Amino acid sequence: MCNAYEQHVKWVEYVQMMQALELGIPTQQTELDLPESDDIRINDMAPVMRAAGNGIELVPMNFSFPPSNPKGGPVFNYRSDGRHFDKSNRCLIPASAFFEFTGKKYPKAKHRFTLNDAPFMAIAGIWREGADSSISAFAMLTTEPGPDIVPYHDRQVVVLRPTDWAHWIYLTKTEAELLRPLPEGSLAVETVRQGSD
Repeated sequence: MCNAYEQHVKWVEYVQMMQALELGIPTQQTELDLPESDDIRINDMAPVMRAAGNGIELVPMNFSFPPSNPKGGPVFNYRSDGRHFDKSNRCLIPASAFFEFTGKKYPKAKHRFTLNDAPFMAIAGIWREGADSSISAFAMLTTEPGPDIVPYHDRQVVVLRPTDWAHWIYLTKTEAELLRPLPEGSLAVETVRQGSD
């Protein structure tokens, strides 16, 4: 599953998109709240978008929830199928691309997915407050793979088109309408690293 993504969203692109969607941005936020990264991985800090009054704020959070038991691993992907999120803290993860990996031997082939017809994407997520004043954390929601992902993986992260960002943050559409794969041709893919044979 997706355990890495790219954040090359330019501040000017973010502001233009938020203005076009009529989603407010806190006046104190700047490009420093949207740091770029080639490869955000599990337990890295990254910006997420969450509700703040009548607007959307960018907040740095840890990518993955702590393990739920001592022998478990971090929770970075969260299955959305058949679940309700009205009582969850919903967020969006801004990304210029996400990565999937194929192959059985290391290094695996690395495939980069981008959203067609938009300068960047947002991945549906949920977030939790950190315990005992530790940092908050987020996980990406997953669904059945769409036709663009099927050749690479049997699950995929939920990529939301900009027109659905507010619907997810404020849950003004049902989960079934939002948390599903996009139609064929929505995502472009390029192989950025060949795997070992």
